[in-house]
Amino acid sequence: MLSHVSSVELRETLESFHGLNESQWSIAKKSKDVTVWRKPSQEFGGFLYKAEGTVAENPERIMDFIRPGARRLEWDSMITSLEILQTLDQGCCVVKYTTAGQLWNIISPREFVDFSCTSEYQRGLLSCGVSVDHEEQRAGLVRGFNHPCGWFCVPAQDLELSVLTGYIQTDLRGMLPQAAVDTAMASGLVNFFTDLRRALKI
Repeated sequence: MLSHVSSVELRETLESFHGLNESQWSIAKKSKDVTVWRKPSQEFGGFLYKAEGTVAENPERIMDFIRPGARRLEWDSMITSLEILQTLDQGCCVVKYTTAGQLWNIISPREFVDFSCTSEYQRGLLSCGVSVDHEEQRAGLVRGFNHPCGWFCVPAQDLELSVLTGYIQTDLRGMLPQAAVDTAMASGLVNFFTDLRRALKI
């Protein structure tokens, strides 16, 4: 199942996204404290999304909430089930999870199986993932596919804050209008920050 997955290559791909200049992105959604950009993905016919905002916590605690595990299921409103299928060395695992329906169920619930790895990055952390082949599939669910994606979290100049930047390129699969996918992805990323900030305050 993991023969084609390299945590080093995955990290290098994410770092290449982080090096893209601002002119290569167009704004998909902007709230008071989160901005979501997009650009055409080089992996599939959809978009690579970038979401960035500040979070009032240190990178280690933020990543404890983001990385796959029971804590993520507690606060992330998009995830309805989560199971670690295999625990690997160096902070890596294989995780299966399902997501909630979106836009009044125009986008029905999806299932994903990802290789996920969390490692140090500069003065913070990087948690990245990519979908892998897995034969078992829940009946009635569309199997989505995550091309290389992940979250960078580093201290801000104000040391009470961290800068959290995510790169997501998800192929939801199925016959979906692109406008619905764009709305769901951009809104979902803004809501991700809202859910995370709320959870960190509890």
